[in-house]
Amino acid sequence: MTACALCPRTAPDHQHLCLVHSGELRGWLAEIPAQSRLLEHFVTPAARAAEGRPGGGSAHSPAPVDLRVLTLLGPGRYDPQGPDDDGQAPIAAVLGAWAGHIAYQYPAAARDPYGVQRTQPCEQAWPTRGETITGWSAWLTAYLPYALTLPLAAAFHAALDNLVRRLRDLTHSQPRRHPRAAPCPACDLCTLVTTDGQWGVNCLSCGTQMTTEDYDRHAARYLATQQAG
Repeated sequence: MTACALCPRTAPDHQHLCLVHSGELRGWLAEIPAQSRLLEHFVTPAARAAEGRPGGGSAHSPAPVDLRVLTLLGPGRYDPQGPDDDGQAPIAAVLGAWAGHIAYQYPAAARDPYGVQRTQPCEQAWPTRGETITGWSAWLTAYLPYALTLPLAAAFHAALDNLVRRLRDLTHSQPRRHPRAAPCPACDLCTLVTTDGQWGVNCLSCGTQMTTEDYDRHAARYLATQQAG
């Protein structure tokens, strides 16, 4: 076990983030496509229906589109190794740049024209669902176990944290946490929760993660012990 790069908790062997922060990354990658779909509804300006005007049309000027929304959904560039994020990079640019950065660390085995097998970094990431927000999110989720073994994991976490905060600030939507009744089997604190859109049950205190089936068995044992006591 090694120390988490972001908190005093320990991280699994060969990884740089604890289970709590790696779980946040998985949750954010699942949330970002949904948040982007919410943003798409803001692109079309809202307009009131015509009020007695001949020939139809709107009696009021449409609400202006928030330029922050257009920026997030539009094209652009982003450098994971560049200066601090100024909050202006589009979603797809951030995700695509991080996918490329992680891919370049990934060793790929191939044979050169002379038949000699060589291992070298991948040239780029190839999302099977296309170079879209959904495609990049799926690619990053698939390669997250590898990304967690790299020192860049902490910077990746910070970048997605910043991106998700920008999205939530505009959509006013975020996953809800639902406390579980039984205490954590590892630290004995009542900090087990499930989070909308995220897998399993996790402890906010020590980072323990459980499947819902494991939690149900644990809760049944805990209840039986309390009743017997």
